[in-house]
Amino acid sequence: MDLLTGLFLGQPLWMWLGFLGLVIALLAFDLGVLHRDGHEIEVRESLLLSGFYIALGLAFGGLVWWQLGAQSGVEYLTGFVVEKSLAMDNVFVIAMIFGYLAIPRHLQHRVLFWGILGVIVLRAIMIGLGATLVSEYGWILYIFAAFLIFTGIRMLMVGHEATDLSQNPVLLFMKRRFRVTETLQGDRFFVHQIDPKTGRMARYMTPLFLALVMIEIADVIFAVDSVPAIFAITTDPYIVYTSNIFAILGLRALYFALAAIIHRFAYLKQALAVLLVFIGSKIFLADLLGWDKFPAEWSLGITAVILASGVVYSLWKTAPTR
Repeated sequence: MDLLTGLFLGQPLWMWLGFLGLVIALLAFDLGVLHRDGHEIEVRESLLLSGFYIALGLAFGGLVWWQLGAQSGVEYLTGFVVEKSLAMDNVFVIAMIFGYLAIPRHLQHRVLFWGILGVIVLRAIMIGLGATLVSEYGWILYIFAAFLIFTGIRMLMVGHEATDLSQNPVLLFMKRRFRVTETLQGDRFFVHQIDPKTGRMARYMTPLFLALVMIEIADVIFAVDSVPAIFAITTDPYIVYTSNIFAILGLRALYFALAAIIHRFAYLKQALAVLLVFIGSKIFLADLLGWDKFPAEWSLGITAVILASGVVYSLWKTAPTR
């Protein structure tokens, strides 16, 4: 009993175990029940699943509020909204990867499901490292803040850039160093077939596995922005990690609906850039005004206004002409 109530990264061990148990149960239910047959996910099913994950994420935020207090509850909700919004930018990249590698819709969920397992582990490592650095060197938060401001300004200046995946260094390296089949082999990541060079059976990667690797790498790149962003909101590793994972779990379900209307969010990237600048600036602003911390309620409200403005403007500018 003492072990379960003992602290791990600032919170009782039972809270961490309860969260991980819930995530494992959700993933098992997703793979073993909802998508056991590997069917194509339609928009209606995508929206229902996404609504379920969002409701679950918000309900977990209510538990955080009840267990840790209003301040922690608001910080969790802010982190959840920020991570969900930043991760939406990842949808553009995922859609591009699936399109380039010609991954059909009925196989995309399989890639995203196994991808989320990698995300859970990779985010745990990055957040654990970030929490250790912040606890040992408090000044590193200012480096995080400056990095977010720089990234946001760069996003505003660069805007939308066309990406040529055929020249992606990771993709070129994998195709050069490993055996890769020319076409998909059903839902398999690896197959055994004859190597024409040696005449012997050899293990080959399939384009499905290439898509998985590319999506994992894309998440690591996006985490370079999102992890410092949420540490600028709260330094509690439990809130940082749980809000991150719940936001990502739901985004996987929402992907299949967003991919069909991705062009309607043409100006969301600019809103996300402004959001990064705000999150980074509020640390310096709090010091300038002599505050111990930027009010969590203000941070949540301003975040909501920035994102809502970006979504509304995008929908207005991309509305079909009559």
